[in-house]
Amino acid sequence: MSNNDRVQGLRFIAVGTTAAAVHWSVVWLAVERLGLQPLGANVLGWMIAFVVSFSGHRHWTFAATSGLGTGQSLWRFGLVSLGGFVLNELSYAAVLHLGGVRYDVALGLVLVGLAGVTFVVSRWWAFRPADPHPVAAARCRADGP
Repeated sequence: MSNNDRVQGLRFIAVGTTAAAVHWSVVWLAVERLGLQPLGANVLGWMIAFVVSFSGHRHWTFAATSGLGTGQSLWRFGLVSLGGFVLNELSYAAVLHLGGVRYDVALGLVLVGLAGVTFVVSRWWAFRPADPHPVAAARCRADGP
């Protein structure tokens, strides 16, 4: 593992932790202060945390490696985030249904549990550097090693 990989991993953790804290805080406020149900509040939390997450990852975590334009990385990361949110919401609903765990603790567990998957997909697809020579790269893949 190179030093750049370690730095990128630490940055991902910092941005992800910040986004997760925003997500969790919005859910807590929506449930405790606005009286929303946890699953509905989770949607609101994800929407706000998405902005934090995308901005941080686009401009800090993956800034040095991404050759993609903002629009392309936004739709890619949006798909990654939406897919992660669907898993989040399903997992969260299951944990809440099983009972025995407070909604805020359950959300924390789910957020931490999905972080690794988000990192891998973000790194290898959403913010993957653009290939400067796509035709040559495609030819090499077709010809084999």
